[in-house]
Amino acid sequence: MSEAITRFRGEYEFLSNFYECPVTFEGLTYGSTEAAFQAQKCTTDEERKAFTEYRPMDSKKAGRNVSLRHDWDSVKVGLMEGIIRAKFTQNAGLAEKLIATGDRELVEGNSWHDLFWGADGKTLEGENHLGRILMKIRTELKQSHS
Repeated sequence: MSEAITRFRGEYEFLSNFYECPVTFEGLTYGSTEAAFQAQKCTTDEERKAFTEYRPMDSKKAGRNVSLRHDWDSVKVGLMEGIIRAKFTQNAGLAEKLIATGDRELVEGNSWHDLFWGADGKTLEGENHLGRILMKIRTELKQSHS
């Protein structure tokens, strides 16, 4: 296997949830997957709709201050997968770039100690759910393009 991609910056910034591109999920169009994801924490349609106007960092901050849905821990990974799938199926150029990563392992190495969605930037230890979802979607895209 080729060398892992361990930073979603520069050439690979498009893998980041902070990458700005339109994503329509459950009837609303957001400016990034981060905004779409944070909106899913909300308990009301009005709260969710507000996220369609937020840039990625603003949506992350706002997501810390919403009334969190009671089932969040049990649905967040599935929602993230749906949102990431929407990002790459709705943006053909991004799908091509994801496919072009080949069979490389995708690890969201970070310095902000998110060991659930990513991994420690130095040790690469962590659950890396985002990277695993990206690799799953990449496999699906390869199959649908063959």
